[in-house]
Amino acid sequence: MASWLLFLGSLIPFFTGSNAAVFTLHNRCKETIWPGTQSGAGHPLLINGGLQLNPNETTNIVAPTGWSGRFWARSGCKFDKSGKQGNCTTGDCGGLLQCGGIGGAPPASLAEFTLDSPEDFYDVSLVDGFNMPVSVVPSGGSGDCSAVNCRSDLNLQCPEKLQVRLDGGGETVACKSACLAFNQPQYCCTGAYNNPQICKPSTYSEVFKKACPTAYSYPYDDATSVFTCKGAKYLIIFC
Repeated sequence: MASWLLFLGSLIPFFTGSNAAVFTLHNRCKETIWPGTQSGAGHPLLINGGLQLNPNETTNIVAPTGWSGRFWARSGCKFDKSGKQGNCTTGDCGGLLQCGGIGGAPPASLAEFTLDSPEDFYDVSLVDGFNMPVSVVPSGGSGDCSAVNCRSDLNLQCPEKLQVRLDGGGETVACKSACLAFNQPQYCCTGAYNNPQICKPSTYSEVFKKACPTAYSYPYDDATSVFTCKGAKYLIIFC
């Protein structure tokens, strides 16, 4: 059962239990971002699904034991005073400030977690594309606990066919995955390609992998992209 605390100017859910995990979101971007979070089936929603984070600002979020879900950041958002009508240039979740369980519209860079199973599994995924750099840095845990750093701005080197441009012809604000752009089995690892022995990296996914070597670049990129730790706190850095 969650109660609510006012922490550093924002509401965060507080769960009792020594095994609860703390996520710290840090905006290192030059612009304001709007992090979103989506929980896995049967797990409680954190921070009502989203908030605003100004440049250099951080916020802490406490998740209960066994939680699973994902975090991403939205860019270029505008909302009315109610926070229920608006839009974002990237990562939008139905035009809402607090996503309420709605996932971010791809392309969006994802930080994904499954806690206490029996250790924590985490990754950075670009399988649905990229909108901004995101890194995961664990602390205080036991095990491998490697940092996952995706600091390169893929928007600057995105292949032309994958580019999402502002107003259709301006700067590149996001980079689609080949699956999202072309919806073909060889890129999505579906149908006859739903096998790690058959679905291999493409020239497009290799661009993602070169920029962020420890991030998922296509669906079967498990060998170099899944990390484990136990009992850690997690710093999620945007930009």
